[in-house]
Amino acid sequence: MLLIIGCEYLEFEMQSILSMLTYSGQPQLPSDDKRWKIVEATARRHGREPRALIETLHTVQECFGYLDEAALRFVALTLRVPLSRVYGAATFYHFFTLKPKGKHTCVVCTGTACYIKGAPALLAALERAHGVKPGETTPDNDLSVLTARCLGSCGLAPAVVLDNAVLGKIGPDEMLARIQKGIRQ
Repeated sequence: MLLIIGCEYLEFEMQSILSMLTYSGQPQLPSDDKRWKIVEATARRHGREPRALIETLHTVQECFGYLDEAALRFVALTLRVPLSRVYGAATFYHFFTLKPKGKHTCVVCTGTACYIKGAPALLAALERAHGVKPGETTPDNDLSVLTARCLGSCGLAPAVVLDNAVLGKIGPDEMLARIQKGIRQ
């Protein structure tokens, strides 16, 4: 099984390299979605150089919310870099996500102060109430649960960021109530 996966990956990478070698112009946009033009403009602004990889991935993520296979392929072709390098950057940096996020996000700080003052209880409450662990999204795509190493709000420990609003000194029940209120709106 591992050998098959390895061969499929090798074939996938070879197709990417061959398409780059025969590529002489601008790659075709993956779809008619106008957001692709924004992504292409970012690459063009940076001269379609490999050094524009992170900036171009940021633009894709801002436009679409996540990086899917079509996006990774398009960036690789546009910047003329191996797909493995694009995938490597996308999986190395925590900012990037390969899965769509939910309509609402809950980021629980797991820094030392927050951890000591109750972050594990917050994460346990989220798992009990919504059936999701950090890095997961509910099946209905309503809520994504994430963790952060530190929010820089240690005086508010435990701290949570719910849809870009910082909530400090929060307990599990209050956090769940705020999430439920946000989902219903």
